[in-house]
Amino acid sequence: MSLAMSTCTWAPTTFANSRVDSTNLPVEVPDNVTALESWVMPFVERMERLGLSHLLVTQRWWGSGEEMEGSSLDVLAMTAYFAARTEHLHLISAIHPGFFEATAISKWGATMDWLTDGRWSINVTSGWNEKEFHMYGIDWLEHDVRYQRSREFIEVLRGAWTQPSFSYDGRFYHADGLVLEPRPSNPLTVYQGGQSNAAIEMAAHHSDWMFLNGGSPHRIGDIIERVRGACESTGRRVRFALYAIPLVRTTDKEAWNEIDARIASIDRELAAKRRSATAGAQGMWASTEDLSLLDTNEGYAARLIGSPDTVYERLTEFHQMGIEMLHFDTHDRLFNEVILPELGTGHS
Repeated sequence: MSLAMSTCTWAPTTFANSRVDSTNLPVEVPDNVTALESWVMPFVERMERLGLSHLLVTQRWWGSGEEMEGSSLDVLAMTAYFAARTEHLHLISAIHPGFFEATAISKWGATMDWLTDGRWSINVTSGWNEKEFHMYGIDWLEHDVRYQRSREFIEVLRGAWTQPSFSYDGRFYHADGLVLEPRPSNPLTVYQGGQSNAAIEMAAHHSDWMFLNGGSPHRIGDIIERVRGACESTGRRVRFALYAIPLVRTTDKEAWNEIDARIASIDRELAAKRRSATAGAQGMWASTEDLSLLDTNEGYAARLIGSPDTVYERLTEFHQMGIEMLHFDTHDRLFNEVILPELGTGHS
């Protein structure tokens, strides 16, 4: 019996491995457009063949190449590139308020809506990497104030998309009789990350989906209940996507032996840099367990680790508590062959 879960993965826009164990080897950066296409497009075409429903196009402004992603491609340019080269994947662009004007993104997004026939949506990311903000001359605001900026950003987007002429006078964003022509032809879907109190409050008032870092069912269930509690006063429904990295082997023992070997080879200096670099976030990357160090977004902490039956049971548990989208790393062959076909990869 299949699970009614959408499926999402990262778009190929960064050029470094994300692991902090001894298998984290450098990735060769393409040096011309031919090399870039031969690296990017086979991956995207494979995602469409696998039947994934969504592709998350992130914006990484800076990375060291060791504890973070290194060389990277711009989110706006790559979203347009993927829109022209895909047929079925829904594209989610991660946009940082502060780096972009909300009015300009409302126009750009309306155009993407037309170009993709409704296959575009936005992930409003308040940001946590302080060095990125300073490098680009963007105001590094206190954590909760960054979420205030994001709330205004979404208000401008929704106002511009729903009103024939839109005006707005906020602390961070302004519009005076903004008119989008042609009008967007589909409703705007807003994703967000975060799991702090400020993030939950923003979700309850403004967002349609939350991307959650990996974690145990207890931890994920607690976040979902907090969001649902906050939604009681707004009358809105927020949906949830969970990031997880599957490691499926014939037996549970075989899978955990592999995980234990990776944990034993963690480069503790790189791991410390990772923790330091993510200190600007609240709620995410708060776990002290080694599983959370094996990738950038705590994917192994969801524990999709073991035999096919074990992993499917864990997915069922997450689904029953409210996870409607699996955001995952697609490198595990057995997961792709045995479990992925059992997920109802609808374009919700």
